[in-house]
Formats: sequence, C-alpha cells, structure tokens
Amino acid sequence: MPSIEISSTSSSVTSWWTVCLTESVSCAISLIWAVVVGSITCQQYSNGPSRASVSVGSPAKSSVSKGEIVKTKAAVLWEVNAPWSVEEIELDAPGPNEVLVKMAASGLCHSDEHVVTGDLPFELPMVGGHEGAGVVQQVGSNVSWLAPGDHVVFGFIPSCGRCVSCSTGHQNLCDLGAYLGSGKQISDQTSRHHAGGKDLGVMCLLGTFAQHTVVHEASCIKIEKDVPLDRACLLGCGVVTGWGSSVYAAEVKPGDTVVVVGVGGIGANAIQGARIAGAKRIIAIDPIEFKREKAMEFGATHTANSMSEAVPLLQELTRGAMANKVVMTMGIGSGAVIHEAMALTAKGGRVVVTNIHPAMEFGASISLLDMTLMEKQLVGSLFGSGNPRSDIPKLLDLYREGQLDLDGLVTRTYSLSDINEGYRAMRDGENIRGVIKYD
Repeated sequence: MPSIEISSTSSSVTSWWTVCLTESVSCAISLIWAVVVGSITCQQYSNGPSRASVSVGSPAKSSVSKGEIVKTKAAVLWEVNAPWSVEEIELDAPGPNEVLVKMAASGLCHSDEHVVTGDLPFELPMVGGHEGAGVVQQVGSNVSWLAPGDHVVFGFIPSCGRCVSCSTGHQNLCDLGAYLGSGKQISDQTSRHHAGGKDLGVMCLLGTFAQHTVVHEASCIKIEKDVPLDRACLLGCGVVTGWGSSVYAAEVKPGDTVVVVGVGGIGANAIQGARIAGAKRIIAIDPIEFKREKAMEFGATHTANSMSEAVPLLQELTRGAMANKVVMTMGIGSGAVIHEAMALTAKGGRVVVTNIHPAMEFGASISLLDMTLMEKQLVGSLFGSGNPRSDIPKLLDLYREGQLDLDGLVTRTYSLSDINEGYRAMRDGENIRGVIKYD
C-alpha cells in the first residue's frame, strides 16, 4: 500500500515555520497540526477504522448509481470575510474508502465563523460545516462496515484506529488530522466537491453545510436510528468538545468547584459535563443574560457577567480557595485574558483552553511565578480530549436516559438558505446552538 509520510525534526520545523510566515498564512495551521502529531506515517487505510471499534453492516443496494455525479446545494465560502454563498455544486462519486451521505442536519458552530474571519486560515474556496449527521446513500468498494440506510454522525477529527494516538486512546489526535487544513480527501488529496469549474475544499474534511457530501469512512461514526438526527448532529463537535473538556481535560471530580467561561454550544456542554461528573458548584460566566439563564438550566449553580465579577463570588463561595477547574469556552479566545482565568484558579487547580484562538496569536498574559508557586496547570483540549467512536454512543445513551440535554441546546432551526441569518444570531448571542435542517 502506498503511504504518505510527514516527519518533523527541530531543524526542519524551524525552516517550515519561516516559510509559513513569509509565504502563506494557511500553511501555519497545517504546520501547527504537523508539530502536534510529530512524526507521522499515514497509510491509505483500505479497511477503514479498526475492526475492533466498528460493526460490519449488511450489504444493501444504494439509491445512487455507482459513479453518478450528484448535483446538490451547499453553502460555499469563496473568500475571507464574505457571506456564505448557497449554490448548486457537483459531487463526484465516493472513492474506495469514502461514503456519500445525505445530510439531515448540521450545527452552526463558531469554528466555521473562525474560517470566515480568517482566525482559522483554511484553504478557500470551501464548503463549510463540520458538525453534522445524515444517512448513508452509497459506499466505496473498500467500505465493509457501513451500508446505504445507516445513520452516521461525523467526527470533525477523523479517527483511523491504527495510529499511535488512536491506539493509545487519543482518537481526537489521530494522525489523519494533518489533512484538516487542506479540505481535500484523505485518500488522495483531491476534491470530490466542485462549483463554477473549481475544486472546493470541505471544512474539517466534511462539508456538512450541504444537502449531500462525500467523506472518508474514518470520519463516520455509525449510530442507532432511534435518535433524531437534528439532535445527534450536535455530538459531531460541540457536545463532545464541551463535555470532554470538563470530564477528560479538566478531570472534574465529585465536590469540585468549576468555572465555565462562555456559554455557547461548547460551554453549555462543559456545564453538563461538570454536573454529570459531580461538581459541587458550577459558575457560568457570560456577558449575555439569556445565556446565563440557560446555563442554570444546564446545571450551573451560579452565574457572573465577567471573570472579574466572578472573583468576589468565588472568594465567598470557597472561603478564598477559588475554583478547582476553569474551562475556557468563549467564542474567540484571547491570550490577554489568560491571567484572569488563572486568578480564578485554586492552588493545584487547572485551566483548560478549549476555545479557538487566532492562528497567528503567539502571546498570552500570565504570571509564570504564580503558576509555579501555586502549582497551577494550563492545558489545551481538542475535541474534548475524547474518543468519538466510544464517546458519541455513550453520550447518546445519556440522552436517552434523560441525563444529557440535547433538546435544550437547539435554540433555533434554519434552512440552508438562511445560514447567514443563523450566523448573525450566533454573533449577536441569540443562540446556544442554531441547527440547519435539510429536507
């Protein structure tokens, strides 16, 4: 089998970084991922995810003829700071390790807005969307564990099941994530999506802002058919990311005092994760009253308008000990406020940075003396530091049992044509999560 090798050494990383700064901002995000995963050897997996982690579906006839080009509607971003353009695109048939999926729903996550603003410098043009669920229509010749009619949730980080990260329980850091910035297919780095005579990338290798999309099987998690797909789609990013930020990254324990900064699609689930993990107190911080009210519904015990306002509240609640865990989930991260988060943190406590910061931000305001003398920790978290192939079914079980609120997360639903209105509502703080529903 052919393989693609990406290796990094200290000298080569230095030279690559110089090239990124001088030639293309979009290179930076790809390099950052390459540094994260270190020395990578990604094979073109002929059998998809590890057989131990999936079930084999029975053969079924596809509703789409093999090799047929599909015309569908999608929201395309042609340039930075432009609105989403809803237009007809063409989809090639899926390759051997790919599947064609008819989308049922897609969450309007802030990460796509970061591409619009340039904070995430992914290659354009691209079909947006990375938090989605749908029904399999056609499978490639090498896909043995999915069949037409299966319901799937997409993981915005693919998981191969075989790399070092996946095999040691860190699917969120799968080596296949090295391809995220290009938006091209994992199998051969070409496009299946086209419009106006041009190839299109897809957000996080998915492109869920479309009625149909073609994705690699490594991005698919098969689910039971009893959960509405307009709720299941939320587990493709926001739910797992927020819940895991509290449960896995922060390691919230029973009796902890937890602060969640920012109550959106991720912060609301960080609150739910902290509650399920047994936190004694959960303080939700957000400047918008509507979001503070919703935070109480998800399990917060107290709220504050800002981190500075939360200081005296925490001092009173904890007799000066402060918070065991602080989870940062604001829409746009800023290194200038990290010292405020650390000030909310107890001795031996931990701050988890989950939210996206601008790719070219390289500084943070922080007292390293305070971090050392008080043994405070500052850690990052991607996709909730979780394992989507096990966590998504687990969280759906919690939803079935009434322990995880997915219904309350969906503030409004939109048609694809209303996507720009949905993002306006997100920017104005009117939604916890907006969801696009397809016919």
